Amino acid sequence: MNIIIAGCGKIGKTLVADLVSEGHDITVIDQSAQAIDDITNTYDVMGVCGNATDCDTLEEASVYNSDLFIAVTSSDELNMLACFLAKKIGAAHSVARIRNPEYNDRSLGFMRQHLDISMSINPEKLVAQELYNILRLPSAFKVEYFSRRNLEMIEVKLKAEHQICGMTLMKLRDKFKENFLISAVLRGGQVYIPDGSFVLEAGDIISIAASPNDMQKLLKGMGMLQKGAKDVILLGGSKIAYYLAKMLTSSGINVKIVEKELERCQHLSDNLPKTVIIHGDGSHQDLLLEEGIRNVDACVSLTGMDEENIIISIFASSHNVPKVITKINSDELCKMSERLGLDCVVSPKSITSDVIVRYARALQNSQGSNVETMYKIMDGKAEVLEFKVGSDARLTDVPLKNLKIKPGTLIVGIIRAGKVVIIPTGDDVIKNGDKVIVLAADHRLDDLSHIVY
Repeated sequence: MNIIIAGCGKIGKTLVADLVSEGHDITVIDQSAQAIDDITNTYDVMGVCGNATDCDTLEEASVYNSDLFIAVTSSDELNMLACFLAKKIGAAHSVARIRNPEYNDRSLGFMRQHLDISMSINPEKLVAQELYNILRLPSAFKVEYFSRRNLEMIEVKLKAEHQICGMTLMKLRDKFKENFLISAVLRGGQVYIPDGSFVLEAGDIISIAASPNDMQKLLKGMGMLQKGAKDVILLGGSKIAYYLAKMLTSSGINVKIVEKELERCQHLSDNLPKTVIIHGDGSHQDLLLEEGIRNVDACVSLTGMDEENIIISIFASSHNVPKVITKINSDELCKMSERLGLDCVVSPKSITSDVIVRYARALQNSQGSNVETMYKIMDGKAEVLEFKVGSDARLTDVPLKNLKIKPGTLIVGIIRAGKVVIIPTGDDVIKNGDKVIVLAADHRLDDLSHIVY
């Protein structure tokens, strides 16, 4: 597809990298000539220097021939106006980044309708939702949901004290009677789709799929279940902290935010009546000790500096905080943080890019099954996609053991009638109307039919 990206900040650059790898033709727009040069020298893309709300700039970028226009500049209003103009000129679809919490769901719906914006995306709210999911199930460092939360997939890192280390998956299946599937294992930077003889080892990152009820029972049986967080401290009063605090307090969780800017503290206090707001610097150890960091269930570092978030998280870990989560945007620092023992890291730019890549792939799809959900797992080395099944005769009503499924591909789950969760065996079949969750390692899937030869 022909895709235009307006805005070459952190998210814009990540989008370029991901969409180029998907095989799309990309044109970027930015007012900074240096930003355009950096992007075009790194990737095989076209660049236009100018304002994305200027019709001449949009025409120079050939918006009239574009399949998708994405506006991710730092201004919500500029993004909305740019999408409106792009659609008027001829873009088939548009996506606008809209971050301001003051735009509620009702006003966003109104603006999307009248500005003809195909989709709006709020990176901070997306990150807050991911953090909320992790804090509700702190045994995992990544939690993804499918088919309205009927099936969940989590990633956990095995430690030497975990009883399942040294077990084969076949023995694991015999020991635990819950309906679950270990769908992938990341070991030494390589992703494995394990068979029954695969032996789990300490240090492995494993992906487990199950219904929410079975997942709780399974983790408890394995001795890996951590209680949900009840007292949480957030370091940094960003938009992410605002959204996360609202989600947590609405679930009865006690939240404390530490923010060093007084004006921001006042704003948070006015808008988060159930949250304790502390004016202070979250990087100061004495303040953290004074505010009881030793007694919280979880600490989330959300300042605007990756390095500061890493240092705060290391300090929290040294005081045995049960769950420590670190926000990091830099790819290099993400890799370094793991070596420093910080297992649970979230990247706002990656989370946002995944959503837009999924949308682009769904637009491109025309094979009879639609991509409804897509997540990157296993450090980005594998994808899990949820498809709604069409009437493909090659796939429906055929026992899975009779399908010639391509290597590196695994059917993780089937959701039938919107609520029945099937962790499939070789005798199960896919039916028209099912939701099918598929894992693909080291290759991309556009359509469910691509899983077979």
